[in-house]
Amino acid sequence: MTLTDRTFWLNYWESKEGLIFKVPNKYPFLPLIRQLATARPTRSALELGGFPGYYSVWMKKHLNTDTTLLDYVVHPKILHDLERANGLPEGSVGVIETDLFQYTPRQGFDLVMSNGLIEHFDDTENIIEKHVESLNPGGTLLVTLPNFRGLNGWFQKTFDPENYAKHNIQSMDLDRLRKAGERLGLKNIQVYYDGRFMLWLEREHEKPLLGRILRKVFWLPLKVFFKLVPVETKAFSPYIVLTATK
Repeated sequence: MTLTDRTFWLNYWESKEGLIFKVPNKYPFLPLIRQLATARPTRSALELGGFPGYYSVWMKKHLNTDTTLLDYVVHPKILHDLERANGLPEGSVGVIETDLFQYTPRQGFDLVMSNGLIEHFDDTENIIEKHVESLNPGGTLLVTLPNFRGLNGWFQKTFDPENYAKHNIQSMDLDRLRKAGERLGLKNIQVYYDGRFMLWLEREHEKPLLGRILRKVFWLPLKVFFKLVPVETKAFSPYIVLTATK
């Protein structure tokens, strides 16, 4: 069962500002995507649940990969504006607007990826399997999700419980993700925490004053600490990464 519906995503995108920009090479996970695409031939890529399509647009522009964006809700104008902002003709990225669980792949892809998708579903293994179904044999799987099992999760639960409830916290378990990959027959599985420290609140200006103050209080000293001690941990790392091959 999904923890969100079409109305949620329509409202979410309508509330967002600053969606259109030139995607920088240091955008989260792009160095990893370049590394994965270099390690194995990657002529095609499918981005699941990735609207507005930052990764699809970047891969098309910089890796010359045939990219397709699949999402339940895709606003064509926003995607086309993003393409143009990144020096691509309108329509450079393929689009499949559908419910992923109603989707039957008509072709395979060398890379299937999602960022911030699987944690919105109750059945973690099932949603990962939907990624695997679209992978070519030997293809690469990349799944990233937030880590709400540490300090950032406490902030979400305390100061934005509505957003926190939209996330399956059980999916943010490294061992659970690794075992799901093994049961699905994946190879070369790697699961790890990514990033040293980050705190965020969606639409922060609407959140309680105490939460906004505490975020600023924690931010500077912890940023300085992790610059000096570059470790990635369950308590502080903002993301979790799963990579594997089929």
